[in-house]
Amino acid sequence: MSNDVRAINEMVQRESAFIDTVLHEVHKVVVGQDVMIERILIGLLTGGHILLEGVPGLAKTLTVNTICQTIAAKFQRIQFTPDLLPADVIGTVIYNQQRGEFTAKRGPIFANLVLADEINRAPAKVQSALLEAMQELQVTIGDTTHKLDEPFMVMATQNPIEQEGTYPLAEAQVDRFMLHVRVDYPSQEEERKIMDQISDHLLLGKDAAAGRGIQQVTTTSKLLEARKTVGHVYIDPKIKDYIVSIVTATRHPVRVGLGDLTDMIAHGASPRASIALNVASRAHAFMRHRGYVTPEDIKAIGPDVLRHRIIRSYEAEAEEITSDQIVRRIFETVEVP
Repeated sequence: MSNDVRAINEMVQRESAFIDTVLHEVHKVVVGQDVMIERILIGLLTGGHILLEGVPGLAKTLTVNTICQTIAAKFQRIQFTPDLLPADVIGTVIYNQQRGEFTAKRGPIFANLVLADEINRAPAKVQSALLEAMQELQVTIGDTTHKLDEPFMVMATQNPIEQEGTYPLAEAQVDRFMLHVRVDYPSQEEERKIMDQISDHLLLGKDAAAGRGIQQVTTTSKLLEARKTVGHVYIDPKIKDYIVSIVTATRHPVRVGLGDLTDMIAHGASPRASIALNVASRAHAFMRHRGYVTPEDIKAIGPDVLRHRIIRSYEAEAEEITSDQIVRRIFETVEVP
């Protein structure tokens, strides 16, 4: 077994070398936001979708666009608004008078990385238009089903401070996002760098990314090959049991000695959480050029996997106990292998 792990480790170190180059290129434009950048790459390496939560102006769109430039991926941004229609997302059927037939006009969903900006601004009918694409990697326009190109990832954003006129995401849709990432403000030093970089470009009428020499350093084909390598990252049976114990603790906290959380959790995480923790932790190890998963990988990625899958009770909301606090308590209590 040790020889197998050693061989996997060598393969991962070889196949993950491009990650450092991608990060170097992205940081030519994006200052800080290391967690957000890493989580986007984990999504691309696993095919998982990401829900980003953060106030406007934290370089979410710039980061995604820059990553797409480095891997030669097609990027589309959809601004979700109350008057948006499902056809504006997936496309529609139009009549061709010259040919006398109906043809499909594809929508912006046909891309490698789709940024659904402020997804909670659009009504449920539009949000549900994403479900088939996210889960089945296909969309239906008229009577025809169209496969989406891989890699395909939806990265949705929502504003945590302005909730008037929004439509909360349904639990079934939220559960389809592998990660829920909270994007925080930059540090004081990082904000100074951002100010210096962007101010001159705005005054001189230049694009923020212009002149920084962003280069394509890999391809989508290489990314799909790396995804297969992530599938070979070794995860010990004890680590798998650790994952299941954590997810089970969100449903039955009393079993791990957290009886006080029983009244705080209305519904625990679904089996999708176990799958996401397994897959995302392997990608997390791959990003660090390791061919095996450690408990630290689970702890690092766990909050992003679990925070949106724990439905708090009315009592928890009344006492202002957040899902992050619940997840933190669980990780502090469940025994580490």
